[in-house]
Amino acid sequence: MMLDPLARLGRRVLEALERLGRGHLLLLAILLGLGEVLRRPRLLWEQMFNIGVLSLLIVGVSGLFVGMVLALQGYYVLSQFGAAESLGVMVTASLVRELGPVVTALLVAGRAGSALTAEIGLMKATEQLSGLEMMAVDPVRRILVPRFLGGVLSMPLLAAIFSAVGVLGGYFVGVGLLGVDEGAYWSQMQAKIDFDEDLVNGMLKSLAFGVVVTWIALFQGYDTVPTSEGVSRSTTRSVVQAALVVLGLDFVLTALMFGD
Repeated sequence: MMLDPLARLGRRVLEALERLGRGHLLLLAILLGLGEVLRRPRLLWEQMFNIGVLSLLIVGVSGLFVGMVLALQGYYVLSQFGAAESLGVMVTASLVRELGPVVTALLVAGRAGSALTAEIGLMKATEQLSGLEMMAVDPVRRILVPRFLGGVLSMPLLAAIFSAVGVLGGYFVGVGLLGVDEGAYWSQMQAKIDFDEDLVNGMLKSLAFGVVVTWIALFQGYDTVPTSEGVSRSTTRSVVQAALVVLGLDFVLTALMFGD
């Protein structure tokens, strides 16, 4: 009886390791099938529309308000040190380095990631994936690969749009409402923001987030219990796991890219 908690803990650990192994095997199968989508580019464009274009509204609106809040908070801090002219640098660096990639990944995980998990899980529950296998069609290459590549390619584009709209939101608040000099806002930003260190690293971050968010969403749907309750649990698990992995991976990437 005293060993029951340890036995349950060990069983949970083994189950988690087994799921992790299945997830990596699925990722390997997806990567090996990337050439398939190049022969059917229409499938890729459809998924980039579903994942990227349909997420534009929430990403754009969120970026606008995040940039405006950054400008408000940054102005009140910088003005205490007589550095209000550096507001453009602070807003842009915060968006490009951190908030753009991270918030975009969280938004995509909540909107597109949950939809991918539910879609794949429903296809498994209704035996559509099994039907493809019976017709000698690999469901991983035909269904999962276009969605994976569409999600990976859409994430950096959405993050760039988020950051650009956020910079404009910061401009409207900083210059239009708070009276920061317009020339200083843009010139300081152009002088201090480095292309390789800031922009490229931010895009690499969002690309990595695109991989993990899409991978988790597809695996949770593909590995779900084929019932309505199982699909519901997998959808919730997909969003939670993607958010935690994105935040943890962000710390690791930030330490590697910007740490001394």
